Amino acid sequence: MRLNRTGDAFDGHEFPATSEELVEEYGDQLIELQNGEETFREVLERLGAQTYEGPDDVRNALLTGVSHKAIGRRFYSDRDAPALGENGPDPVSF
Repeated sequence: MRLNRTGDAFDGHEFPATSEELVEEYGDQLIELQNGEETFREVLERLGAQTYEGPDDVRNALLTGVSHKAIGRRFYSDRDAPALGENGPDPVSF
């Protein structure tokens, strides 16, 4: 996922700032995802009304608030236990 300088755009913004203030200022900024793109507005509106204390809070919100378009293979996990009838790797003890 690339924040396309959106992550840097609000570094100079005055904090604390509300979601509404940030969306008004940066809402049209695009965030490129693996399977498409979303706007800053779409992500923050999905998270609801919040007050952010600094730019790192906003970056974390963007990184955790993106949709399923940000992941490669949806519902895939190489960490799940084998399903019934499947042979999994041999356990290793460290």
